[in-house]
Amino acid sequence: MSDSDPDLPEDTDTGPSTAELEAAGQSALFGDTAPAPEPAPPPPAVKASAPSPAPAPASQPYRVLARKYRPQTFSELIGQEAMVRTLANAIARGRLAHAFLMTGVRGVGKTSTARLIAKALNCVGPDGQGGPTIDPCGVCEACTAIAEGRHIDVIEMDAASNTGVDDVREIIEQVRYAAVSARYKIYIIDEVHMLSRNAFNALLKTLEEPPAHVKFLFATTEVDKLPVTVLSRTQRFDLRRIPAALLAEHFAKVCRLEGVEAEDEGLAIIAAAAEGSVRDGLSILDQAIAHADLDGEGKVTAERVRDMLGLADKSAQRRVLGHLLAGDAKALLAAVDEQYALGVEPLALMRALMDLTHRVTLAQVSGGEPDAPAEDERAALADFAGRLGAGELHRLWQLLLKGHDEVRTAPDPLVSLQMALLRILHAAQMPDPGKLARRIEELAARGPVVAPAGEGAAAPTPAPVAAAPVEDWAALVERVDAAGQLRVAQMMRDRVRVIELGPERLVYQQADNFPDDPAPDIREVLFKLTGKRWQIERGTGEAQPSLREMAEAAAAAEDARVRSDPLVKAAFEAFPDAELITPARAAAGGAAPPWN
Repeated sequence: MSDSDPDLPEDTDTGPSTAELEAAGQSALFGDTAPAPEPAPPPPAVKASAPSPAPAPASQPYRVLARKYRPQTFSELIGQEAMVRTLANAIARGRLAHAFLMTGVRGVGKTSTARLIAKALNCVGPDGQGGPTIDPCGVCEACTAIAEGRHIDVIEMDAASNTGVDDVREIIEQVRYAAVSARYKIYIIDEVHMLSRNAFNALLKTLEEPPAHVKFLFATTEVDKLPVTVLSRTQRFDLRRIPAALLAEHFAKVCRLEGVEAEDEGLAIIAAAAEGSVRDGLSILDQAIAHADLDGEGKVTAERVRDMLGLADKSAQRRVLGHLLAGDAKALLAAVDEQYALGVEPLALMRALMDLTHRVTLAQVSGGEPDAPAEDERAALADFAGRLGAGELHRLWQLLLKGHDEVRTAPDPLVSLQMALLRILHAAQMPDPGKLARRIEELAARGPVVAPAGEGAAAPTPAPVAAAPVEDWAALVERVDAAGQLRVAQMMRDRVRVIELGPERLVYQQADNFPDDPAPDIREVLFKLTGKRWQIERGTGEAQPSLREMAEAAAAAEDARVRSDPLVKAAFEAFPDAELITPARAAAGGAAPPWN
């Protein structure tokens, strides 16, 4: 819950420090670890100076940053301004709920907020005459005792280890008694979702109508596990994840107070790894400071943080992505092996590539400058955004996402990473599905292409004809078919050989010996379709084959082409009674392939 603002006031007369309060709490709970020395005369006054880091006394163990910078006032909370404003208004107007519920991910300040509310409600001010306030003084007996964890009227319970109805029954028995020395008796129940169903049921009546001197403060990371009956009896605050930029700024302040030098990029990496949790981020920062001290420099650098967390270098990520898009399989595998040898986990490298793809996509959509701390990285992301299309980026993301799941569950993550990236590399060289579909539509609109008949052709090849009338006639037939006139459309495909086709005019030959004339039906359908009267008549002269004849000729040409293949010839020699079934023949009305 270490979401405090580490800026400390220079006025040392405002009250005891956090370290003194915590030390006093430990002494009250566990006793002094060494006999108290004789009181010494006060040292002479010295001129006040700026705070500087000082080593902890030898009698006290080192306190991790997550505990050292726990917030002591609402003004030290970061990223929860909406909740603080709501509580301030409620206290100012005297509209205090009897039960509060703090929920959110780990490390955003749930339990810290509950303790701050306890201090705000019970603070009496330095003079002992104050009331509830959003800015507790920190020096009165109530504030001091709550900060030290020894206030008799502020009971903090861990629901994970007190889950039964008997534990709740003790609370029910105690709430009837007034507070001993505080304004309110406050029960802080952490991880409240761990209570059993019977425990929740036992608490419901007391939670709905508690005595006026009792307040309940609940904290949980899994609010969906709480019964609706409990949620309806509490005032809920959803604590947000802390933005990475705010976390990096907070960590920079902590480093200044600790006297540690840190690079902005290194703190940005820690903030990103914290995933919105201040406590997680401070724990990583604590580890990074210890890691930096190993060589005596004492500086938290981006390179050392990546090495500590097993993350890939930004420039290495861009090189891997560049090899991936360029189709250079050899360079891609070499770059992956290099990162693996440096200690970068395969899953971390895959996640880094996904993050890079995501940022390139956002830069392309926004049209602005990419989000990156370094100039060279911004230039590289802008270059990727300019070279790649939206469809390519989305396809790359889907392939990376599938590869991420494979690497996460594979028995050998490195091998899985290599195979996933090689699959993405080959998929990147394939034509875009959208462009391919449009190309197929264009070819279909032109009609079947007449190919020269080869050896073994079933039918002679018609003479080549002009393409434009065929395209227009095929498109006209498709319009008739799309209008629902299936019988007439089939008649136009099978029985009409076009001699002349123009605006509202068709001269044709009949491709069969049927006595009936298809012209009246075609004329009527075209009038309904176009709203114009068509002149349709039979004629003489050179005519184009019907659409059916063209399809049959194309099927025959495809059949001949396939039969001329040496492998097919060898198969027929081995199996003389075999039958050749091709997609073209099936489309022209032949037998369907047996696997269909």
